[in-house]
Amino acid sequence: MSYTIYSHDAWGTANVGTFSSLEEARAVFQTLQNDRWFVADGGVRRLSIVDNSAAPGGSALEGFSFPAG
Repeated sequence: MSYTIYSHDAWGTANVGTFSSLEEARAVFQTLQNDRWFVADGGVRRLSIVDNSAAPGGSALEGFSFPAG
C-alpha cells in the first residue's frame, strides 16, 4: 500500500510525497501542518492524505485546512 500527501492551493493540487506506510505519511502530514512556510504562505489552503490502493484516483483519508489569513 502507498499513501500520498497533496497540497491544494489556488493553482491546483501538488504531490508533496508518497509513502509506504500510513504512519510515515501521518508524521510528514503533521509536520507540514506546523511548517512556517506552509502557514505563512497564505496560498496553500489544504493538505490531504490519499490511500492509493483504494478506488481509481485513491481515497482521501485525512484532510487539514489552513486558516484563512
